[in-house]
Amino acid sequence: MFCWYSSENIGSAHTIWLDDFMDYRCYNLRLAVFVARKYLWKPRTPSACSSTIVIGHLAQHNLFQEASMVTGPGADIYRTLGVKPIITASGSTTAYGGSKLRPEVKDAINKAAGTMVNMDELNHAAGKIIAQVTGAEAGFVSSGAAGGLILQAAAVMAGNDPAKMNRLPDATGMKNEFIIHRSHRFPYDQCYTATGGTFREIGDGRRCHPWELEDALNENTAAVVYLFSPFITRRALPFEEVVEIAHGHDVPVIVDAASFVPPRANLKRFIAQGADMVQYSGGKAVRGPQGTGILCGRADLIEAAFANASPHQFIGRGMKVSKENIIGLVEAVQIFVEEDEEAETKRYNEMCQQVVDALIEVPGLEATVEHDDYNYLVPHALLTFTTEWRGPSRDDVFDAMVDGDPPIYLSNINNPDELAVDPLNLDDEELEIVIRRLHEVLLD
Repeated sequence: MFCWYSSENIGSAHTIWLDDFMDYRCYNLRLAVFVARKYLWKPRTPSACSSTIVIGHLAQHNLFQEASMVTGPGADIYRTLGVKPIITASGSTTAYGGSKLRPEVKDAINKAAGTMVNMDELNHAAGKIIAQVTGAEAGFVSSGAAGGLILQAAAVMAGNDPAKMNRLPDATGMKNEFIIHRSHRFPYDQCYTATGGTFREIGDGRRCHPWELEDALNENTAAVVYLFSPFITRRALPFEEVVEIAHGHDVPVIVDAASFVPPRANLKRFIAQGADMVQYSGGKAVRGPQGTGILCGRADLIEAAFANASPHQFIGRGMKVSKENIIGLVEAVQIFVEEDEEAETKRYNEMCQQVVDALIEVPGLEATVEHDDYNYLVPHALLTFTTEWRGPSRDDVFDAMVDGDPPIYLSNINNPDELAVDPLNLDDEELEIVIRRLHEVLLD
């Protein structure tokens, strides 16, 4: 048998029989030590320290029957199709399903599905709610953040002139040049060129001077594009300075802040700083339908964006948002801005600390909780593979987690020697599975 004695409870021995571990498929000795430390070594109430209670706790959570832990209303539906439900420890990654919808949002969607409405009227009503929560003159529910970027471009190029709108992506006779920092180029900037726009880069990727923006502005400039996103360089011109220079030439500034919420204050920040249009995702931290986005800004530009969008017969026709999803986004964003952000952050920090506590003694691995206003907007448990690490490579660890059942996806968009656990889409039971699997993979 394994026997541990708590230093805080001298004389109180807590035992776990090897047969019990084998019954729960805890065949890895290092895992046994990990589980015992987690449930026995830390001070607990006397009743919670008994071996019967501990083993019962493991059985209650079914910790070692992981595949069955991915449940929820849709799990069996996906399995019927031959699709494995997954555990997402990568945050609100689109490729892994975005975010889990709030119960209130699902209820609103279900109710809205059975009633017909005029879509123009619905879009304007939803836009008023978006305007309220963002502090903008007007708002619009776009088809994800990417669809909103296309509408941003169409709005500043063609406005609401039907003749110009009908020609896009042929931009003949229109201002179609977008000024962008070289350091802000990333795959989604293709959305701005999908309408027939072109880019004029400023800066060298490491620095940019105000005179470079001044020099780039010309009679063909449609807008200045500015990106707010985690893990990009901060060496672009300060946003307020960009706004001042651009507005001095009567050029609008349009912002992509799809993944830059929370903090909730960012929903109003860029409009307050002078942005003419700002795009956020509706399906990330807001927990609205994945196919929705929050577009807000100047009333004339939002009206132009809407004119180019579905249900109208222009370039945005294919980027429609259903009535159900519009209602779902409106419900989600109103809940989001009213939530206790401090309590939410505290919970995420506690979840990350559990990961750190479980892995902090793994040789060669540095485990920390990271949270800031630029890269880690939601607290992350960051795992850094140091030069002393002698286990599987970072990529092998990621792949091993995905190859398990259920597949577990970690965050891997930051540095090449780092992985992270983002708790946004994890419940307590899923977190336990992530920790156990990480321990197995790292020490295998």
